[in-house]
Amino acid sequence: MQLTPVIAIHLSAALGALALGPLALWARRGHAARVAHTQHPRLHRAVGYAWVTLMLAAALSALFIRDHDLPNIAGYTPIHLFVPYTLGGLFVAFRHLLRGNIAGHRQAMVQLYVGACVIAGAFTLLPTRFLGQLVWGQWLGLV
Repeated sequence: MQLTPVIAIHLSAALGALALGPLALWARRGHAARVAHTQHPRLHRAVGYAWVTLMLAAALSALFIRDHDLPNIAGYTPIHLFVPYTLGGLFVAFRHLLRGNIAGHRQAMVQLYVGACVIAGAFTLLPTRFLGQLVWGQWLGLV
């Protein structure tokens, strides 16, 4: 698989979301047990909107990336299951927010970050995936 414009968009959005996610979560932590954290609501909102935009870009661009070399259905591999997971997670998170359920919003966003950024990102590092070939093949000479 080669680096196409769609893959470049997807990779850029996914890496941006991976980097911005912790900042969005940190900016709105509030008070933890016995330790007071300063909240930064404007930073949280600005970074949060950027993160959501990047997640939408990553999820929607993934629909245009097909891989017929791996086990697939019409070019969609199992990693494409993260697309409905991401879209559904964003819907749930914003529904919680609109209903004033901040704890539910926080939980949904943390789960979305871990699932769609960290776990999905780990799957992209498999040696059979484009990013895995890039990292393991060029940097370590394994592939």
